[in-house]
Amino acid sequence: MNDDNSRELYDRALSVMPGGVNSAVRAAIEPYPFFVRKGDAGHVIDADGTRYVDWVMGLGPLLLGHDLPEPVQARIQQKASEGPMYGTPTEIEVDLAEFVVRHVPSVEKIRFVNSGTEATTSAVRLARGYTGRNKIVVNQGGYHGAQESTLVEGDAENPRPSSAGIPQSFSEHTLPVPFNDEEAVREVFAEHGDDIAAVLTEPILGNYGIVHPEEGYHEFLRDITEEHDSLLIFDEVITGFRVGGLGCAQSEFGITPDITTFGKIVGGGFPVGAIGGRAEIIENFTPSGDVFQAGTFSGHPVTMAAGLETLKFAAENDVYEHVNGLGDRLREGLEEIVADQAPEYTVAGTDSMFKVIFTRDGEAPTNAADVKNAETDRWRRVFWGQMKAQGVFLSQNQFECQFVSYGHTEEDVDRTLEAYKHAL
Repeated sequence: MNDDNSRELYDRALSVMPGGVNSAVRAAIEPYPFFVRKGDAGHVIDADGTRYVDWVMGLGPLLLGHDLPEPVQARIQQKASEGPMYGTPTEIEVDLAEFVVRHVPSVEKIRFVNSGTEATTSAVRLARGYTGRNKIVVNQGGYHGAQESTLVEGDAENPRPSSAGIPQSFSEHTLPVPFNDEEAVREVFAEHGDDIAAVLTEPILGNYGIVHPEEGYHEFLRDITEEHDSLLIFDEVITGFRVGGLGCAQSEFGITPDITTFGKIVGGGFPVGAIGGRAEIIENFTPSGDVFQAGTFSGHPVTMAAGLETLKFAAENDVYEHVNGLGDRLREGLEEIVADQAPEYTVAGTDSMFKVIFTRDGEAPTNAADVKNAETDRWRRVFWGQMKAQGVFLSQNQFECQFVSYGHTEEDVDRTLEAYKHAL
């Protein structure tokens, strides 16, 4: 494959952007990433004209694929033509808020922001302000954006920043525990329960190879937070409006969190984040409460239109039937291939999420450490390039999830399965 244009673009980018990118994961592929020129249904076309089946889908926001249905596209164009933004409320943000409140049982009120990171940052501040407590329990390997409270590694006894630029004193208020480890959660509540504002967790770890909760884990988190008057925060930036349909993953698991963070799909492919939950909690945001939260571009009319029309289209058409059906077909095919060619590997995912994790023993991972101990270098340095050479674009490392969209077809699935056969 010719990649002269991508190489030239990356050379230019290195002169003006750190690492040549605006988000670190985009530079994970060596020696340089390919640059995308345009999307087409379930495909992308790079700067050199090469077409790939795209299972990255912008890292999750593109539920409908790259070609937006006519009513969605028309509404976006209408809003864009009426002016970029106003610095005042608009009707469309009320419409989207009403839609989310109507379909996600735990959400009584919602505040829109501009990214998943901003949503989780605001949710942590809100939990601390509402409870008057300082500490946040997180799962090791869970990803909650580029924010100081969750860029923390280690364990509950020795938390430390996972990035330069974060004071050690910040991380002392964060208590990392392994995903699916009830005993570790009991221990931190036994020691710090009076100062734990919230447990912040993804329903499914989606940035660490896809790790599913063991039966009863989320029920346990719900019970122990209620017992200690702490809050349960579900980070549904990835799973929201993808797993469990319009009710999100919390409806599939039958859990009612106090606060939910959203991103990606709720903005229809445009920059977005949101914090929703019980009215008595969400109303602690300014101006109705004293937890400061604001943003010039929050509730941006084009984003609100894209999100609302995407969700309305999903509600009124066969979107979830389509993407979940293709997801089942992919996972079933991958399980057959893995069983025959690489029985030590594991197929993970649900609904329209999927991933082959290069485990060493054929056991599905139960926490982030299990994924970290997999053959991550082989996945990135050997396997990813073999898939790209066959015209299949997978997420840039073993940790990022892969997604099915409404733009994908059975032909895309069959072509991808053939590529896996050759690459594995």
